[in-house]
Amino acid sequence: MRKYQVEITRIAELDIQGIFEYILSDNHKAAIKWVGEIERQVDSLEKCPLRCGVIPETKELRKTYHHIIFGNYRTIFKIKGSKVIIMRVIHASRLLDLQMFEK
Repeated sequence: MRKYQVEITRIAELDIQGIFEYILSDNHKAAIKWVGEIERQVDSLEKCPLRCGVIPETKELRKTYHHIIFGNYRTIFKIKGSKVIIMRVIHASRLLDLQMFEK
């Protein structure tokens, strides 16, 4: 089985930190659980990231991104050769545009 190298962009790290702090302000236990699940999902992308769906916005963005969903949050990533690059972790209700990714 092919193994992918997973990289997390700085903006995605900031997304995770911000969401964690937001949840933490309301519920410490839920924040710990949330970040643990995000870490588990990101780690799981080392094997078979193509199992994750292509985001619906692909046609408008003219780029192929995949996502993995946990609760109300989407971890959006692209696959480039043997790398999986985590681009953003955002609330599912947010509208996407290409500028969110290509910085």
